[in-house]
Amino acid sequence: DLMKLVIEERNKNRIDRLIRKAGFPSIKTLDNYEFSPITFPQGLNKETLLTLDFIDNRENVLMLGAVGTGKTHLSIALGVMACIAGKEVRFYRTGDLTTELLELHEKNQVSRFVKKLAQANLLILDEVGYVPTSKRASELLFTVISNCYERQSIIVTSNLELGRWNEVFGDDRLTAALIDRMIHHAHILVFKGESYRYKQALMRK
Repeated sequence: DLMKLVIEERNKNRIDRLIRKAGFPSIKTLDNYEFSPITFPQGLNKETLLTLDFIDNRENVLMLGAVGTGKTHLSIALGVMACIAGKEVRFYRTGDLTTELLELHEKNQVSRFVKKLAQANLLILDEVGYVPTSKRASELLFTVISNCYERQSIIVTSNLELGRWNEVFGDDRLTAALIDRMIHHAHILVFKGESYRYKQALMRK
């Protein structure tokens, strides 16, 4: 009937708007996605991940593994699923976000941006550790992550194990604080890859 069609059209428009607003570089789905290379932590598996309960529970998901193991694909697919479920999502390549934060810092507009970011249910930070960042950029990124802490979910993808993040952020104390925020209430997924080694101890965090 007509009313049903109107409601369906409105829902479709809302989902399209959420997906556009999220800023995904491309749209990914989980059709034919291969989960077997992923080691899930205790208390999480493929099925529970796909319920998106981690977003409602304001938990983080860290996806760690070698380049080309499907981390970005999975993070986008989960983001798209969240949009379809009516949630606000923001996707950033970390290098692009730090560049934007540095520009906003020059204009004294960081706090306004961070407040706006806080409206999202899920923040996806792709390629953390891909490019080294300056001390100022690291501090600004820490501001964003601290603001998200226990208020919204973050998905992080990185090709570096956590023990090497100080190579990127430069400051040991800041890196430790950043990791502390990240792994509290977090699920760590390890993507197996030839060039990837991971310490089992971190899985138990």
